[in-house]
Amino acid sequence: MATKPTPFKAALSFPNRTIAYFYSQIEQQKQVLQRVHDVLPATIAHHVIHCVVNGKKLLVYTDTAAWASQLRFYNGAILAAIAPVTRESVSIMQIKVRVETLQTTSRQGRTPIIPSAEKIELIRNHSLSVSDQQLKLALLRLSATLAKLSERQATA
Repeated sequence: MATKPTPFKAALSFPNRTIAYFYSQIEQQKQVLQRVHDVLPATIAHHVIHCVVNGKKLLVYTDTAAWASQLRFYNGAILAAIAPVTRESVSIMQIKVRVETLQTTSRQGRTPIIPSAEKIELIRNHSLSVSDQQLKLALLRLSATLAKLSERQATA
């Protein structure tokens, strides 16, 4: 017995300009990212995560603020390199730092490293010879806190 074809048609089989537009946007972002990687030195290019063209602005995402400050020096070279790929003329480059939320770990499982009693005593003695009162007070508080933590760690 022959099976009857189902009248159901997959959503992607319909001609849809919106999906095609999104695919072209993704392809453009990949090309822009590749151009940015090509123009940058390898050490800096490794830290460029994403590039997005938004109107006349290029958004460059990196992993830390230190690399973001390095990227600012390549502003002109990056804008010149992406000009043939973009649909609009891009005149502004904005660098954003992308914060990874998955890398945050719980502090419950970690124990602090407490310096030895000799180091704590060295901090305390040094604080007594400091002429700046604010620094002297801060060092005394630090040595007192470290001494308490050291005692708790020894009894635990």
